[in-house]
Amino acid sequence: MSGKLGWVIIAVDGSQESMAALRWALDNLKLRTPAPNSEETPGTFVILHVQSPPNIATTLNPGSIPFGGPSAAELEVPAFTQAIEAHQQRITNAILDHALEICAGKNVNYRTEVLIGEPKEKICEAVENLHADLLVMGSRAFGPIKRMFLGSVSNYCLNHAQCPVFVAKHKDNSS
Repeated sequence: MSGKLGWVIIAVDGSQESMAALRWALDNLKLRTPAPNSEETPGTFVILHVQSPPNIATTLNPGSIPFGGPSAAELEVPAFTQAIEAHQQRITNAILDHALEICAGKNVNYRTEVLIGEPKEKICEAVENLHADLLVMGSRAFGPIKRMFLGSVSNYCLNHAQCPVFVAKHKDNSS
């Protein structure tokens, strides 16, 4: 594809599909290479991972206990919240390490970015903030029932991202 791409965001979540999308982008997209003495910046792949917020701890808060029990504030468990955050950080590090292994030896400009929040919304925000030229992501190909309950991040981004979106479908080599 064109060598005029400045910012290409590749959303990764650790799934085979997202890593296949990363491989596809690195192998098939040509980023902008500025002419010598040009003020233009070279193109960059942004490997984006979005962590879900550690909201499990807040949903486990039992609230006030009737008849004089401790208040909700007294029942906060900071160690529990810290353990969840540390676990999420280990997962994020493993995902980014895998993505960086894929990038190794490709001779491309790349950087990583981690955001915390609802993935579909944060991906679209990153596209807008970076003025991305292209968003690349994988598709898990949920069936209609699962998609109805879980939603589809790729479908949301197709409809809301402020740039072209390429959804890479992972080839199933088992058949």
